[in-house]
Amino acid sequence: MTKDIEVSISCTACVRRGTSDCADCLVTHVLGDEPETLELTGEGAKIARLFVNEGLVPRLRYVALGSTHTQGSAHPAN
Repeated sequence: MTKDIEVSISCTACVRRGTSDCADCLVTHVLGDEPETLELTGEGAKIARLFVNEGLVPRLRYVALGSTHTQGSAHPAN
C-alpha cells in the first residue's frame, strides 16, 4: 500500500511572498501572480515532483511565517 502525498500551501503564510523567491516558486508558476493557496494530492503531487526534478518548473520555495527553517538552504536562491 502506498501513501498519497498531500500538499497544501498557503502563500499568505509564506515569508517569501512578494519577493523574487516568490516569483520563482512552483506555486507562482502553477497559479500565476499573487497566488493564495495550492493544494495537491496523490498523482498531482507526484507529477509536480517529477516536473521539479526534471527542471521543467521551479522548485517550491515556501517558508512558513515564524519558521526557523529555510527550505532549500543548501541551494540558495539566485
